[in-house]
Amino acid sequence: MAQAYTTDSQWRNRLEFIHGREDIVAFLTRKWEREQEYRLIKELWAFQDNRIAVRFAYEWQDQAGQWFRSHGNENWEFDENGLMRYRAASINDQPISATDRLFRWPEGRRPDSHPGLSTMGL
Repeated sequence: MAQAYTTDSQWRNRLEFIHGREDIVAFLTRKWEREQEYRLIKELWAFQDNRIAVRFAYEWQDQAGQWFRSHGNENWEFDENGLMRYRAASINDQPISATDRLFRWPEGRRPDSHPGLSTMGL
């Protein structure tokens, strides 16, 4: 997955500033260890030239069993080879109960029949 980013890619994710592929791999490893049962929905918000903006929501469970729905926006910029060179993410975590979960498909890709964020009013 790290090959999708330039070697000097820069990210801002919440309060972290991440520089380069090695830091991206370390960041994603920590994230995936913390955020279990991850289910994500993204929607394209806007694009122009080599920039894309998306909005998203995802649900996950921490190691203590608490569920969260995280809402956010990401801005991406790509180089001339299509590799991501810049990513800025703003994310808010909302604690939810297991019964309030909305993203309940089996692990893996979201089924085509599952509604998107706009349809769900998120």
